[in-house]
Amino acid sequence: MLTQETLRPTVVGPDGRKLTLADLPKPGIQRWVTRRKAEVVAAVRGELLTREDACRRYDISDEEFQGWERLFDRHGVKGLRTTRLQNYR
Repeated sequence: MLTQETLRPTVVGPDGRKLTLADLPKPGIQRWVTRRKAEVVAAVRGELLTREDACRRYDISDEEFQGWERLFDRHGVKGLRTTRLQNYR
């Protein structure tokens, strides 16, 4: 039997948990911790939302999002730490 839960699109988040749109950071967020950035990157890559939708929803530029992706690809979640940004660039 199909339930509402099984119909909800999901992607695998950076920590292995399933993510839905409801699990993503709320629009208007001001404080970006590594986990939140990684969740948004995972959501876009898993086609839960488009890059354009993510940038609009979180009021970030496409260049900023691309930077998150590059750092995540090169260094994993730890690369998204703003305090470590100089070390990873």
